Amino acid sequence: MVTRVLCLGNELLADDAFGALVAGRLAAWTTPDVDVVFTANTGFSLIDLLLDVDRLIVVDAISTGSARPGTVRAVREGDVAEVSGGSPHYIGLFEALALARALEMPAAREMAILVVEAADCFTVGGAMHPAVSAAVPKVVALVKEMLAATDLSAVVGS
Repeated sequence: MVTRVLCLGNELLADDAFGALVAGRLAAWTTPDVDVVFTANTGFSLIDLLLDVDRLIVVDAISTGSARPGTVRAVREGDVAEVSGGSPHYIGLFEALALARALEMPAAREMAILVVEAADCFTVGGAMHPAVSAAVPKVVALVKEMLAATDLSAVVGS
């Protein structure tokens, strides 16, 4: 079973660099069965990263304003409500995955999402919030737990 850990973000934007930090820490965990990827890409360019794997673990920073910065949540694909008005990236992760599946491309069958609540994903060159930075080891540990599990839902919860 091949698993891709897809870390999203932008290294230039304060808390949005979270995915890059997690990917860096997980780089040593790359094996023939585990692929760790960091990308700042959005839109249709995500489709290639959703293909040819059985499982997908997505790591990203989000800004909902509903939790304290650094709060980590693990959710399944169906647990995330659609953003009203679509993704701010025009086509986001869920739209790219839906398109790949609709076109019967070999998209991941199982997906879990690890998100950290961000304080600031917009300041170019800004410092990462200390609570967001402190969440990196927790997310790395959760990813390792998911990699060891036979079912991502068991780790995310039912």
